[in-house]
Amino acid sequence: MLDFIGNFLWLIVTGVLSIGGYVTMKKFVHRRLRFVDGVHRRGVPVLAGVAGWAVALPAAVLPILNPITAILFGIGIGAGVAAGRREIKRLPSP
Repeated sequence: MLDFIGNFLWLIVTGVLSIGGYVTMKKFVHRRLRFVDGVHRRGVPVLAGVAGWAVALPAAVLPILNPITAILFGIGIGAGVAAGRREIKRLPSP
């Protein structure tokens, strides 16, 4: 029973971190990096995802987190950057 509760809690925490990273980065890229040309380079979402993974990896020593959580957080960050870039491209030019 406790194993089920622990796995369920891990699933919730991982989902919240991944979705939160996605939404936060999408808003950040759309609002703050709108006029930065470097965000439109090809490897920026991958670089942001790897940086998010590297930042979250030390937290994997906590009992509720593990390296898979850090990987999914990095994927959320990278996907958020990519989605924010696509949103910028659809904006009308001034």
